[in-house]
Amino acid sequence: MTKAEIVETVYEKIGFSKKEAAEIVEMVFDTMKETLERGEKIKISGFGNFVVRQKRPRIGRNPQTGEEIEITARKVLTFKPSQILKMALNK
Repeated sequence: MTKAEIVETVYEKIGFSKKEAAEIVEMVFDTMKETLERGEKIKISGFGNFVVRQKRPRIGRNPQTGEEIEITARKVLTFKPSQILKMALNK
């Protein structure tokens, strides 16, 4: 599903204009992005949790040459679905 499809769904189900629906979807995504950039968790009841984790630097290998290289520390985004979402997917 694309952002445009989400906007279309909001437009159809809620009855806002397409412009208003697009603004609402954009505001939700911007708020989520800003929250995650601050390193905070996002918990959406019945859907799941978005968490930013810090990964440590580590040694990896170039698969072609076998040469060791350092993989730098970085932040990664993880999503853990709720039990309700898991059950809905496995009906």
